[in-house]
Amino acid sequence: MKKIITLLLVAFAGFSVNAQEAYSGKGDTKMHIGANFQDGGTGLNVGADFGLGENISIGFSANYLLGVKEVTVGSETLKPEFKDRIDAKFRFNANIGKVMTLPEQIDVYPGLDLGVKNFGGHLGVRYFFSEGFGLQTEFGVPFAKYDTNIQGFDELNNQFYANFSMVFNL
Repeated sequence: MKKIITLLLVAFAGFSVNAQEAYSGKGDTKMHIGANFQDGGTGLNVGADFGLGENISIGFSANYLLGVKEVTVGSETLKPEFKDRIDAKFRFNANIGKVMTLPEQIDVYPGLDLGVKNFGGHLGVRYFFSEGFGLQTEFGVPFAKYDTNIQGFDELNNQFYANFSMVFNL
C-alpha cells in the first residue's frame, strides 16, 4: 500500500511540475465535456467559456440526461421526452483563482446562468495538469424556476446538480 501511495504522489508531482495556468484572462477559451449528476437522472454535460477580462468570462453549457428514472402515475408508466432531458444555459463567471492567490493551475469560478429551465448559480473549480488538459467540478442550483408548478419530469434540470468534466484549452 505504501508503494502505491508513493507512486501516486510521484506521478501527481510530475503533473504538477508541468501544470499550466487555469485561467489567463481576456482571450482564454475553454471547452469541457463530462458527466452530469442530479436526482432522478444522470447524463452528459458540455460547454465552453470565453475570457473577456482579467477575472470575467462568459459561455454556455448544455446537459442531456441519459439515465432518467421512469415515473409511474396510477397504472401508467411515463417515459421522459427529449424536452424533459435537455437543458441549455448562458453563463457568466467570475474567475477568482488569482484573486484568492491560488496556484496558477487552479481556478475557482462562481457564476450565474440563464437557462431554458431556470435562472441559477454555480460554483466550479478547474485544475490543469498540462497546458491543454485539466479537470473541473461544478455544482449548481436554481434561484428562480420559470414554472412554479413543478411536476413529474419538470424537476429534471431544475434542481441541484454536480458536473465532473475534462476541460481543454482551445
